[in-house]
Amino acid sequence: MRRRQDLLLGALGVLLALGLCEAVGRAGLVRREYLPPASEVLARAVELAGDPLFLEGVGATVRAWALGLGLACAIAVPLGLLLGSVPVVDEAARAVVEFLRPLPSVALIPLVSLLLGSGTETKVALITYASVWPILFNTVYGLGETDPLAKDTLRAFGFGRLSVLLRVELPATAPFIAAGVRISAAVALILAVATEILAGFGEGLGIFIAQAGLATDGTRDVLAGVVWAGVLGLVIDMVLVWGERRLFPWTPEHRGDNPRAAAAR
Repeated sequence: MRRRQDLLLGALGVLLALGLCEAVGRAGLVRREYLPPASEVLARAVELAGDPLFLEGVGATVRAWALGLGLACAIAVPLGLLLGSVPVVDEAARAVVEFLRPLPSVALIPLVSLLLGSGTETKVALITYASVWPILFNTVYGLGETDPLAKDTLRAFGFGRLSVLLRVELPATAPFIAAGVRISAAVALILAVATEILAGFGEGLGIFIAQAGLATDGTRDVLAGVVWAGVLGLVIDMVLVWGERRLFPWTPEHRGDNPRAAAAR
């Protein structure tokens, strides 16, 4: 029931926003060159679904997103396990982490473009950098929340440090890692599109938006591209949330969505 209510409220919010945009556009309160009616924007977004060139650009953005997010997971999870498990390493690396973390990824676009060019490598590097932090900190936090009694029990039975990590700490931290991946997935998509917009040439959804913005009457195409970016983000989030519910049904936020967990309570 709760999920159904959330879906209904979300759908109602979308319909109200679209209706407001449609009314403002049709009433002439804002010039159509600046804000076309929502129906025209949605029609253009549907039309773009049949454009192979546009879909190829969307595919390029999704590939860069997937590569960057995958690399971020490969870097952040082992590093987070190391920092969370070895206090000495955490203390030594804290100053470096706190220095690098606040640096905005968008500000690094000129430097990375200068070093790597303006191709996929630049997008992947920036996406990886921005996506590492949520996964890293969630991993460290998850290790800190591991039940100490479970760890002490394994140590009492003679299990070593690595065995405790693999048998207790990593499974307990997995839901936190999954939450970090979900946050990073949104950050990665934002960086992918933003990097393409600022680059201005090549291929990708951001390139389409940037080039449409330079056209004389390109507002409709810009907004249609933004709709596609929003739909991509929504689909990615829904898939990741669905995966979390299936993999970690025992977590407090997912217990109400799982019939078996509800029956057990």
